[in-house]
Amino acid sequence: MPVWDDGNWPGLPSLEGDLEAEICVVGLGGSGLAAIHELLRLGRSVAGLDAAPVAGGAAGRNGGFLLAGLAKFYHQTVAEQGRDFARRVYQATLEQIARMKEETPEAIRQVGSLRIAASADELQDCEAHLHALRADGFPAEPYSGPEGEGLLIPSDAAFNPLLRCRTLAERALQAGARLFEYSPALRVSGREVQTPRGRVHCQKVLVAVDGKLERLFPELEGQIRTARLQMLATAPVEVRFTRPVYRRWGYDYWQQLPDGRLALGGMRDAGGEEEWTTQDAPSEKVQQHLERLLAQLGIQAPITHRWAASVAYTQTGLPIVEEVRPAVWAIGGYSGTGNVVGALLGREAAAMLAGVRPSGTLFL
Repeated sequence: MPVWDDGNWPGLPSLEGDLEAEICVVGLGGSGLAAIHELLRLGRSVAGLDAAPVAGGAAGRNGGFLLAGLAKFYHQTVAEQGRDFARRVYQATLEQIARMKEETPEAIRQVGSLRIAASADELQDCEAHLHALRADGFPAEPYSGPEGEGLLIPSDAAFNPLLRCRTLAERALQAGARLFEYSPALRVSGREVQTPRGRVHCQKVLVAVDGKLERLFPELEGQIRTARLQMLATAPVEVRFTRPVYRRWGYDYWQQLPDGRLALGGMRDAGGEEEWTTQDAPSEKVQQHLERLLAQLGIQAPITHRWAASVAYTQTGLPIVEEVRPAVWAIGGYSGTGNVVGALLGREAAAMLAGVRPSGTLFL
């Protein structure tokens, strides 16, 4: 169980029997729920399914970071994708963070984030990152403090991902969406989604799943690859970290919650090839490395939670958005940082499926 779960979610029913909706959304995480809200706003009838509880995958089991931009650092995106695209994506994700804070202020703390260097090479890369952001007018500052040296990005935020998703699900239900948990999609076509005990008859389907997406759609084999990300959390300790921290090229990350508990994750590289897996139970090897990192940070509090999640990576760092079958669209592949860009892409995909193509779309 992730540290975000307070045990108070009442749960939703599984799908029993047949129902009809204009659009069926598979996946009730951050991107799927963003899509559902956009579809409701546009007046479409929506059914939403998930194989687990709401945000039972990576959407509710991640580190709780809201970071602007894509998975690759801003200067890398500029170099690989061009300045115009990088600038537009970064600006759109800044606006998405602001939107998320307005939607669920109780779940979000806009405290900024720290990227901390663990080597001289990484510190030099932090400087290139800083200069690229400043060159395009985005907020960033050099940083030196108890966490180390690197850069501060004041526009980023920390949040409780499970609280946000469950709040969005409750609001979607109140607005007329029909949502079902423990209803895995066994067969998907543009006219029907079949689950173990029911079917959704529809006109279009949006599959908003990140990890294990290639298992649902073999058509995506080779474009994405699922990995396991692991975390742990401690009992409350004296406040040491006022901002979420990314360190060692993003392989280590942590944040301290308002009640003093520390949520810490990463060390995927220490797990090696074994972490390229669709298994999402914590492994002893990576958890031991996380415990060592905890000790290096001087934290001696008892460990209270251990968990893992499946996420999908792409070689380019760009997310997947593809019509994999007629009238069936898939989005995912956020390469470990999907909280913001996933919600943004969910909204874009929903508008497209509803027949609306607003100007300024990024991925469609």
